[in-house]
Amino acid sequence: MWEYTDKVKDHFLNPRNVGTIEDADGVGEVGSLACGDALTLYIKVNDNIITDAKFQTFGCASAIASSSALTELLVGKTVEEAEKLSNKDIAKYLGGLPREKMHCSVMGQEALEQAIKNMRGEAPPQAEHSHEGELICECFGVFDEEILRAIKENDLKRSKTSLPYQAGGGCGKCVDDLERLLAEAQGEDVCPTPSSEPTFPAQGMTNIQRMHLIESVIDEEIRPMLQADGGDIQLQDIDKSTVTVKFMGMCANCPSSQLTRQNVVEAKLKEKVDPQIIVQEG
Repeated sequence: MWEYTDKVKDHFLNPRNVGTIEDADGVGEVGSLACGDALTLYIKVNDNIITDAKFQTFGCASAIASSSALTELLVGKTVEEAEKLSNKDIAKYLGGLPREKMHCSVMGQEALEQAIKNMRGEAPPQAEHSHEGELICECFGVFDEEILRAIKENDLKRSKTSLPYQAGGGCGKCVDDLERLLAEAQGEDVCPTPSSEPTFPAQGMTNIQRMHLIESVIDEEIRPMLQADGGDIQLQDIDKSTVTVKFMGMCANCPSSQLTRQNVVEAKLKEKVDPQIIVQEG
């Protein structure tokens, strides 16, 4: 279960500066609904001072709180002062964010950078990601240069729990590449490991064992995550690789329930049970 500070909860339940600025001097759009989080930031500037900032966010509690905090930090600052704000400043203002949710503050920093570029006429509102690097995490569209930047800016250590953004939280195929980048960033020698047949946690299990594993992952890992944001989940059926669930609480009839199903429930079951699993709503 995520450990949210009181300030994160306050900015989630009572977000500041939600909305648009019709005559904004700069607009920054980052993220993707396919990844579960998207943010549009609007800034108004007068005599080099940011006099107003508003946002529209589609995402989790941390994404909304981070966006709200960002607007509070911006108003009254010069453009140059705003440029120095980092995702760490956003997280610090909120009293900290769970390690797994730090990508939400990174999204805020990227939206700010894009809005300032847009204000200067250097870029359109929508961030254009023309990457020259290698696509590492296919599930969340994360490239190697983004990972290396996050490692440097956040002083990440070589451990699975410190992987940047949401990378590695989907099918799990990129975990070895993520560990390699973390090691390379710290100057460690990385020796290639002998190739072997791909394995997954449920490989070789009986049907009963596999069903129990699915139930365990939902009860012990997925349900606490949803309950932390006011939702819940109920397992309804398991038919070979198809898992049927029902969302409850805040997750029921939520516009982002499809994203939650794909990027949280299905991704976690693929990682912890079998990459062939498909999750559907009953």
